[in-house]
Amino acid sequence: MKSNRPQNSGKQSRPASMLGVGLDNTDGEARITRGKNFTLLGGSEETHSFMQETAVKVNEKLERKGQTLDETSPEEFREILFDVVDKIRR
Repeated sequence: MKSNRPQNSGKQSRPASMLGVGLDNTDGEARITRGKNFTLLGGSEETHSFMQETAVKVNEKLERKGQTLDETSPEEFREILFDVVDKIRR
């Protein structure tokens, strides 16, 4: 599948990555999780756990579709993300 990202005229592009930032930490813990194409920073234990589950499930859904994050348009990523979050919250 062809990437929907614009071509950089000779510049080397970085692979797509998800970044999650939690701002509700009150216990002083520094939570950082890195995984396949994602980095998660901060948040309460509950928020950080939610971000972890979301990132993993987005990657699983992309794998089932035979796609990488780089090959996913912003619109399709948004649909996948909202679908995953909706299923987690049920």
